[in-house]
Amino acid sequence: MSTVELTAANFDQTVTDNEFVLIDFWASWCGPCRQFAPVYEKASEEHGDIVFSKVDTEAEQQLAAAFDIRSIPTLAVIRDKTLIYSQPGALPEAALQDVIRQAREVDMDEVRKAVEAEQSTQATQD
Repeated sequence: MSTVELTAANFDQTVTDNEFVLIDFWASWCGPCRQFAPVYEKASEEHGDIVFSKVDTEAEQQLAAAFDIRSIPTLAVIRDKTLIYSQPGALPEAALQDVIRQAREVDMDEVRKAVEAEQSTQATQD
């Protein structure tokens, strides 16, 4: 599967319709972004069950701001509509594969429980 261009217009539907989405925040002028692109593209071909998307931070400044992107490239992982990973830096192939493996192993029931507990704590503090 090739990568999908993610925009403010298709973000919600992409995240809602797919349980596992990787996002590469990049820009055309960014050297490390250009180095990471073929690694990311290759991984997208090896993991057909995951949506590999790209956000051009120049064209999609609001989306980049929503993720608090301060350095590119930044890789984000969303599972079941929940952000579980976000880290700047171009990853070598082995590191990207490791991030994908770890993201697959995350117990999303535990993540949801933790999010609910955090939201409860926030609600009682407000």
